[in-house]
Amino acid sequence: MTIRQTLGALATGLLLAAPLAQAQQFEQVGDYQIHYNALNTSFLAPEVATAAGIQRSRVTGMLNVSVLQEQDEGAPRAVNARVDGQVSGLTGQPLPLRFRTVRDGDSVYHIATFRIHEGEPMRFELEVAPDRNAAPVDVSFIQRFYIDR
Repeated sequence: MTIRQTLGALATGLLLAAPLAQAQQFEQVGDYQIHYNALNTSFLAPEVATAAGIQRSRVTGMLNVSVLQEQDEGAPRAVNARVDGQVSGLTGQPLPLRFRTVRDGDSVYHIATFRIHEGEPMRFELEVAPDRNAAPVDVSFIQRFYIDR
């Protein structure tokens, strides 16, 4: 199974796992869709974590961002966007997210890991540049994580 298939299966699985994890979300900006989801890495299947170079842990989260550009005809195509961002608890200092790009066939994922603060809402502030000739797009969201014991 490829990373794309496994991440797709994981996204589907997240829909069933809510409220434990928030399902994938996206923002539409022009003809771009900026998809993002954050989850506890312990939810990853071992083979997915290994393929993506992520260590599974109850106290580590993963943020996955992908950008699709709508086409006049056919399915949207993946875009290799620039993604920067930070995460913070409501009471803590923002920490930078270090994204790395994972390519699987025609799919492009930007993945960063972070430490989970048990039960505390965590604020994600992202800057996504799908088009290098245009201003980046700000995407922010808050999500609460619980450590599976």
